[in-house]
Amino acid sequence: MTQETTNRRSFLAWLGAGIALPVLAGCGGAAQAKSFPVSMSEAAWRQKLTRAQFQVLREEGTERPYSSPLNKEKRKGTFACAGCGNALFSSTTKFESGTGWPSFFRPLTGGVGTSTDFKIGLPRTEVHCADCGGHLGHVFDDGPQPTGQRYCMNGAAMTFRPA
Repeated sequence: MTQETTNRRSFLAWLGAGIALPVLAGCGGAAQAKSFPVSMSEAAWRQKLTRAQFQVLREEGTERPYSSPLNKEKRKGTFACAGCGNALFSSTTKFESGTGWPSFFRPLTGGVGTSTDFKIGLPRTEVHCADCGGHLGHVFDDGPQPTGQRYCMNGAAMTFRPA
């Protein structure tokens, strides 16, 4: 084995460890480990939620872009957690991001919490329901003013209550 091959293998091993450790640290999500005011067993959540809602809210999944009717919702009202009914976003903060998911520039006070996840190998800010811990989506710093933030949410994780 040449010195170059050994150096390349060492580099790849360190690179793999550098990616694997954050990914493994992010598995399960910080929101899942925290205790929340609304709590149910996995079986109770499965009974309450549709398959798509369970996959997003409890298993931290992502729906296909443009698949949620909430992406096109234009009426005045409140977007709430599909798991527990907690009010999350006002329709006045919704905007068209072009991403295929309902997007907002600000959550309602006390509606959401955040944690860091490494599921794709890079840190992202996960957004979860402040009351039940259900996964909603992620927040990015490429939204409109006044906040500059884009809360990119899964429509399956929410319901809409017209005003």
